Amino acid sequence: MPAIVIVGAQWGDEGKGKATDQLGNRVDYVVKFNGGNNAGHTVVVGGDKYALHLLPSGILTPAVTPVIGNGVVVDLAVLFDEVDGLEARGVDTSRLVLSANAHLIAPYNCVLDKVTERFLGSRRIGTTGRGIGPTYADKMNRVGIRVQDLFDEKILLQKVEGALELKNQVLTKVYNRRMVDPGEVVDELLGFVDRVRPMVADTSLLLERALDAGQTVLLEGGQATLLDVDHGTYPFVTSSSATTGGACTGSGIAPTRIDRVVAILKAYTTRVGEGPFPTELHDAAGEHLRKTGWEYGTTTGRPRRCGWFDAVIGRYAARVNGVTDFVLTKLDVLTGLERVPVCVGYDVGGVRHDEMPMTQTDFHHATPIYEHLPGWWEDISGVRSFDDLPANAQAYVRTVEGMIGARISVVGVGPDRDESVVLHDLI
Repeated sequence: MPAIVIVGAQWGDEGKGKATDQLGNRVDYVVKFNGGNNAGHTVVVGGDKYALHLLPSGILTPAVTPVIGNGVVVDLAVLFDEVDGLEARGVDTSRLVLSANAHLIAPYNCVLDKVTERFLGSRRIGTTGRGIGPTYADKMNRVGIRVQDLFDEKILLQKVEGALELKNQVLTKVYNRRMVDPGEVVDELLGFVDRVRPMVADTSLLLERALDAGQTVLLEGGQATLLDVDHGTYPFVTSSSATTGGACTGSGIAPTRIDRVVAILKAYTTRVGEGPFPTELHDAAGEHLRKTGWEYGTTTGRPRRCGWFDAVIGRYAARVNGVTDFVLTKLDVLTGLERVPVCVGYDVGGVRHDEMPMTQTDFHHATPIYEHLPGWWEDISGVRSFDDLPANAQAYVRTVEGMIGARISVVGVGPDRDESVVLHDLI
């Protein structure tokens, strides 16, 4: 049976959680393969809203085994706060599995994240301050702490002391902050060991055996294509691989096991944090999208920057991810607009670009080239068949589909898990 990847095709917040949740009853495992608690999914079930940050969306489906893969960085305090919050609402979290190879966010990583952003001032990246970047940096510098290190106190102390040799010098001499005591860090981390031990496993082996047994594995990406550390709008990106390639390295599943890649797109575009955004709106139209689509960060509460749909980005996401199916979300937010602009290309210094510009400089100076499509006024939240959508809404979907290089298989018409129009089956 297949491994299926779900990725974001823009700058995140496209509705990946809802898409994963919709497939939950038809898959056996849902695996979070990158990122940490710097991003979130909002899933609405029967009118109840669940904000998930570190946990895979599959946690809400009783028949699914949710897995936090080796590519994720884990803040244990956040993990158990989230688990406790769901348990208090009657959600069973006992099925959760955590990779022994996942890296842990140590307290000093959060401190460094925050003071570095303040130090950068106008050159800041716009991180969430949750220690994600510094933890991935430790991983690449081979001074990181993994979940399995919790089970060997001697090794844990050695690793924390090694990491703090340089970090304490930076904290005291560059940022004028107090040194971090390695013993305090170890004690804090060991405080979670008894609770975390039962959920830890060799998740790569677990998933391989599941696939061999004919079970379906869904790989769920955090953040999105344009936040990928290699393929995103660098340096205004996350610190992990949020594209299909990251699904393999972050889960331990081989590329040959993946046979479908589902990318999630909003019917318009949003992003948070700093960085270029060609279709961004600074007027009443942008505020309308923000308020109507409730564009505020699940994790941070920050208002999202809003703009029109960008087909150039859609084509780029299709190419770098190998997209087989798109899910177009929040079509209902566009209801009531007389005309709906769609960016079909960029003007950069008088030269038209139909694909993503090669350099950061050109992308920063890209001016959108728009086509305007007719809008619609009818309420579409109750529609479940594509043929029942207003003619102009159908035309919008088909026109966008023709621009982005892969078929649109699902259209979101509201926030609830059932408020979708399915054109093609995703499994």
